[in-house]
Amino acid sequence: MFKIGSLAKLKVIDASRVLGGPYAGQILADHGADVIKLEPPAGDETRGWGPPFLDGAASYFLGLNRNKRGIAVDLAQEAGRDLLLDLLADADVLIENFKTGTLERWGLGQEELSRRFPRLIHARVSGFGADGPMGGLPGYDAAIQALCGIMSVNGEQGGQPLRVGLPVVDMVTGLNAALGILMALNERHQSGKGQFVEASLYDCGISLLHPHLPNYYLSGQVAAPSGNAHPNICPYDTFATATEPVFLAVGNNRQFATLCRMIGRPDLPDDPRFVSNSQRNTHRDALKAELEAALSAFDCASLSDQLIKAGVPCGAVRRIDQVVADPHTVHREMVVDIGAYRGTGSPIKLSRTPASYRLAPPHFAQHTAEVMAERGLDTDRYRDVLPGIDPVAAAAEV
Repeated sequence: MFKIGSLAKLKVIDASRVLGGPYAGQILADHGADVIKLEPPAGDETRGWGPPFLDGAASYFLGLNRNKRGIAVDLAQEAGRDLLLDLLADADVLIENFKTGTLERWGLGQEELSRRFPRLIHARVSGFGADGPMGGLPGYDAAIQALCGIMSVNGEQGGQPLRVGLPVVDMVTGLNAALGILMALNERHQSGKGQFVEASLYDCGISLLHPHLPNYYLSGQVAAPSGNAHPNICPYDTFATATEPVFLAVGNNRQFATLCRMIGRPDLPDDPRFVSNSQRNTHRDALKAELEAALSAFDCASLSDQLIKAGVPCGAVRRIDQVVADPHTVHREMVVDIGAYRGTGSPIKLSRTPASYRLAPPHFAQHTAEVMAERGLDTDRYRDVLPGIDPVAAAAEV
């Protein structure tokens, strides 16, 4: 049964491509917003970022564009820009990641959009923001990981800097864009006015550097790759067992004492080298040797299950397929199926207005005729700037 989401009746034009902007749009769409995905004539480039593919669309695209209706418009033409203005006439939010200066060159910059649509929330995802020494320059996730110092703290101890194995900067930029949009919408209830929301990859990348930046501010010491170990907490690392490695995330003395008791070393918490987190950090190599000697007698899966049930945060190091098959993943509705489409569920859980999964990611220009008809727009007038429209479907809608 369909449940109205917390953002029902919110109208969003998502003119962004690739990851950060589309992810923000999907967050809003999952919670009920009517999101129209507006693509250029060549389509969102992530449609081709495969294999694997489903009906011609790459998994990369499918993972970011659920619950959206898709149209395609050639904004390089004046008629295409006129159509965008028609679409914005009843929209609450515009999400875009055009290269800085593009909308301004088209006469659709922030000031003009604000003048035409004073209640519009205009959200932009960019590489570096519009101003400053690097303002307007392009950015991709891995390059920003390098520039922001994320790579410098990631990797094996003594090894080379390493990219995080997922687009963490793009994802957090999408999250911050969605958060900024919701803040601006809340403020609009008071002022009646929209505003410009900016989320740049560079800013968001820097925002992720906890605890490395606070450590640097206080100590002046520059962090380096430390493998899986935490710079401030010990034991907080992967440890070998008799089978697979286990990750122990022990945050306090009580958890440490429970761990030691359960692996047959209740003496370790009384060792002067390990009596506090500070001492354990100082003697982390010695502690790891002691723990791994004891852990060598245990099976990873059974031990991790016993430890976490006893209050010791830990986890077996698992593969992706094991995560998908886990009963808790299923229980938390983190795998979504819509026909042949399978995606990742929303991590945002609301008690009265939960996320809903209504539409698989759209085929290219799939909903052009539908969206035009809803707004009473003349498809024939804009036919030259509507690539991919189905003339039969358009005629049927009209």
